[in-house]
Amino acid sequence: MHTALMIILLAASIILIISILLQTGNSDGLSGSIAGGAEQLFGKRKSRGYDALLAKITTVAAIIYIIVSLAIVAIFN
Repeated sequence: MHTALMIILLAASIILIISILLQTGNSDGLSGSIAGGAEQLFGKRKSRGYDALLAKITTVAAIIYIIVSLAIVAIFN
């Protein structure tokens, strides 16, 4: 049981790390916040596509990571 939970935790952490690293940044830094503020409000919707898929994968992997971590602590502590 312990080994299976640790393998699930390892897989979730690797998926979480990869999905976070593959995501694009939200802004262009200070120059993007000054010049491109309206562009973030009205344009470039990322509700579909690659970024949306990565966001869903990140959310699911984070939830699995938290649940398995709490289960390991509750069962084996």
